[in-house]
Amino acid sequence: MHVGARFRCVFRWHNDVPKTPREYNPLKHNQSRTIRLPDVLQSPSPVEAPEEASRLRPLCVDLDGTLVKSDTLVDTLLVLARNRPMDLLRFPRWLAHGKAAFKAAVTERVELDVAHLPLNRPLVEYLRAERASGRKLYLATGADGALARRVAAHVGIFDEVLSSDGKTNLTGQNKLDAFVQRFDGSFDYIGNAVTDLPLLRAANSPMVANPTSALRARLRAAGIRPVHSFIDHRRFVFAFIKAIRVHQWAKNTLIFLPLLLAHAVHNRGLWLSAFLAFGAFSLAASSAYIVNDLLDLEADRRHHRKSRRPFAAADLSPVVGLIIVAVFLSIAGLIATRLPPEFAFWLCVYYGATLIYSLALKRVVLMDVLVLSGLYTLRILAGAAATKIPISPWLAAFSVFFFLSLAMAKRFAELTNLRAQDKAPANGRGYILADVEQLRSFGTSAAYGAVIIFILYLSNPTVSALYHYPQRMWMIAPLLIWWTSRVWLLASRGELDEDPLVFALTDRVSLGIGVLTFLVALFAV
Repeated sequence: MHVGARFRCVFRWHNDVPKTPREYNPLKHNQSRTIRLPDVLQSPSPVEAPEEASRLRPLCVDLDGTLVKSDTLVDTLLVLARNRPMDLLRFPRWLAHGKAAFKAAVTERVELDVAHLPLNRPLVEYLRAERASGRKLYLATGADGALARRVAAHVGIFDEVLSSDGKTNLTGQNKLDAFVQRFDGSFDYIGNAVTDLPLLRAANSPMVANPTSALRARLRAAGIRPVHSFIDHRRFVFAFIKAIRVHQWAKNTLIFLPLLLAHAVHNRGLWLSAFLAFGAFSLAASSAYIVNDLLDLEADRRHHRKSRRPFAAADLSPVVGLIIVAVFLSIAGLIATRLPPEFAFWLCVYYGATLIYSLALKRVVLMDVLVLSGLYTLRILAGAAATKIPISPWLAAFSVFFFLSLAMAKRFAELTNLRAQDKAPANGRGYILADVEQLRSFGTSAAYGAVIIFILYLSNPTVSALYHYPQRMWMIAPLLIWWTSRVWLLASRGELDEDPLVFALTDRVSLGIGVLTFLVALFAV
């Protein structure tokens, strides 16, 4: 381009900058601002460089979905549902006074833990750099002022907070009007949702952080290209798979146990029923895990490992989680209609027990492990109901003690790992570090109790009716003692994953013991 033409472009860009709010044309300004000054002209030109001009403009940052990857109102509602569920009945009265009054009422009743909110890390780094260069930063949000000020104080980089005040809901056009009045119409803005579109249109330098697909489409339609885009989230597919905990479906293979122990492996109809039951249980279990994660959102964010869960890390929104719960439960219900009514009964018992566990029993000492072990046994009962194969009292008794030992090992491993880190339990379970030795005693006793029940079962006449070589089944006893003893030995050393199931599926020795047990049973038939 000719030098004279370049000066004319620069002059036209400078004249397009609005001098008063009435003269402000955001679309025209956003298009003209894409012209860059050549390096050779920056020094002698009397026109102020765009970089310098941007430092003089206030930078306004949205809170929900932008600075914080989650929605603080939804997070607060989940805490309210956990701690004060009866207040949910007051929602209609609060909403009758408007959204701003509703946010104020919710914020007043519970205090969200702002220190562990999932921040957009690339955005925070950018804001710190801008603050270091002398730029004024403003947290502008529709969240209630009390909550917004606490978040701003925790982050420690904002000069001022603009927020809802119980009367005015500072979103969309209300926020833009406040900006025009406060900043004389000249500002930069960072948002993430369609409600931020009016502000991004009017901003001198529009920027986005984890923008929704709807906002991306609206920006493209408006011909607005964000100056910066700050992305900090896991892809939906990976977050979805992690949220439904597919690896936990391995627990539901217990549904096949009655079929296998009855030696009815050649019956295709029973296998179909067992697989349908497995699918229904897996979907119901995944929906229960999501409900549990939503109710435990704050506690998970304080945990070094659980803080990476999709809902705690805000890689998935709670609204998406509730949709997944509804879809999974609907499919599980449809599958249950194809199976005997007894299966639907045990499925409902299982789901009701998991909800009660998530809401209350998980915080009751010892009751939590009893419920966890009972949920394993419920899977066996559901498998028996789906295939119409009755289970023996021996299997029921063995499963109660065996899975009680695993549940104890899980709590023992949690406390052992906390003690190694010199931390006190903060998950509200009710256990203290001094309970470690007692849990070890309970858990190992239950483990060897399961072994004794298995040995007594081998002396039962029914074994001879099922196996041609019942004496070979005795070889399983030392394998069982080996595995349970090894689990507790590693747990005492602090080398056991907090979930024994994950350990069993990833530990080579455990997998080898499982293969040997299967081969022994096969050769005993």
